[in-house]
Amino acid sequence: MKKTALYIALLITTVGFSQQSLSQLLKKYNTGAVPYISAEDLSRLENNVVLLDAREPKEYKVSHLKNALHVGYDDFDIALVKKQVPNKKQKIIVYCSLGVRSEVVGMKLKAAGYTNIQNLYGGIFEWKNQNFKVYDASEKETENIHAYSKSWSKWLLKGTKVYN
Repeated sequence: MKKTALYIALLITTVGFSQQSLSQLLKKYNTGAVPYISAEDLSRLENNVVLLDAREPKEYKVSHLKNALHVGYDDFDIALVKKQVPNKKQKIIVYCSLGVRSEVVGMKLKAAGYTNIQNLYGGIFEWKNQNFKVYDASEKETENIHAYSKSWSKWLLKGTKVYN
């Protein structure tokens, strides 16, 4: 009886997660403290924007947005960002896989006095899902996308999922 109840609870949790929309997922993990920008709107911006990749080095090496600066998440260093982006009024777009880690990094940027920050809605996954280009460590266009984890990779609908 206990095993059956546990199995049913696990099944409900799994189905609930799999049927959750991206919007629901981001509402669950994010506060909205850093406003979103859509992949489509970002694609229309001129070159006067700084892109910050808030993923880990292995993710960045597999795929990143063109001209993005890697700032990481676990080892994020605001002092390094201040050197790379001294103008605190500069338009900055932060992204990660889906937009959760990038919100945390965006909040750290705001706390450091940066005033023009946005979070890429759906992160690099949504960027690729909208057919925009990504680049590898050699700055060559790639179809590979670091998928972060098996459970989060379900949000990546296009490209080739890489897990290493």
